[in-house]
Amino acid sequence: MTDKALASQSQDKPARRGFLKAAAAGAAMTAPMVATAQTTTTLRFQSTWPAKDIFHEYANDFASKVNAMGGGRLKIEVLPSGSVVPAFQLLDAVNKGTLDGGHGVVAYHYGKNNALALWGSGPAYGMDPNMVLAWHNYGGGKALLEEIYKAINMDVVSFLYGPMPTQPLGWFKKPVSKVADMKGLKFRTVGLAVDVFKELGTAVNPLPGGEIVPALDRGLIDAAEFNNATSDRLLGFPDVVKNCMLQSFHQSGEQFEILFNKAKYNALPAELKAVIDFAVQASSADMSWKAIQRNSEDYQALKKQGVKFYKTPDAVLKAQLDAWDKVIAEKAKENALFQKVLDSQKAFAQRAGQWQNDYTVDFKMAWNRYFGAKKA
Repeated sequence: MTDKALASQSQDKPARRGFLKAAAAGAAMTAPMVATAQTTTTLRFQSTWPAKDIFHEYANDFASKVNAMGGGRLKIEVLPSGSVVPAFQLLDAVNKGTLDGGHGVVAYHYGKNNALALWGSGPAYGMDPNMVLAWHNYGGGKALLEEIYKAINMDVVSFLYGPMPTQPLGWFKKPVSKVADMKGLKFRTVGLAVDVFKELGTAVNPLPGGEIVPALDRGLIDAAEFNNATSDRLLGFPDVVKNCMLQSFHQSGEQFEILFNKAKYNALPAELKAVIDFAVQASSADMSWKAIQRNSEDYQALKKQGVKFYKTPDAVLKAQLDAWDKVIAEKAKENALFQKVLDSQKAFAQRAGQWQNDYTVDFKMAWNRYFGAKKA
């Protein structure tokens, strides 16, 4: 072979290689694509709320965030209270795997261990709901809740979120003007508030949310508290009672709880557990914002429906604190975990409460300047 032919063959090799690579790439592009199978894990939840309650809406809001971020790999379906089990049986159902998870409040499990009510009942040493949630997430509360669930053999994973606005004293056939007005009333509440109101002389009936208004309507109870303007309006309180007492210490720092069956939760891959964690945090913020919007709207709507609102007298609030101190002293003697939770809350509240009280301006001063009686 001549030098000229060799040179020509050498120059042609790169060209042929490029053609073969291009042909292979083209073949790959025209070949049928093989779909990768994606498994969807579906979890069945139940809330402890009637379908019409905004709290059930909050449960659906959480599920929607998980479903959107899960990318088709994780789906939560939420049923309303009573669909599978009664509201107060949610913890047992999740523990047994009858339900994969649920949405409620820790105080509903009060009967299992009364220390559980400390995440919802009482004045929490002067902490507002968001501070109680801060204590839970950063001040040791989460570890204590896990310890209590372990002690009562509940294999669940708990996430607390959604600090609730301060709850009213409740709905009364006649306004409360003094502590003596509470005595003898057949009253609905839950958690450690049951013990507090008993100290005030009431006969307590801890009914679930969906049963309160029918009981009021039939005269089975004389008065009741539930939670907020929106829930109370949707559940029909203004249809049977026209007096609502605002402000109370009985449940001034409560949170919502999202429960998972531990085995179901542990079986999830790390990235889906992260989806749940971030969905809880996002839902907590979103719930707080939505509550302000909806509660303030429904507060005005309730007034238009003829509901009269009264501030709970300071004498009644002080009597609540006196009753609370007596109740927790008794419970702490009987339950070491109860005392352990109290000690943790108190240490956190002393520091965080001083910071908040010292730093927070009196917003009423500004509100009254622009919207108070002189501007009406």
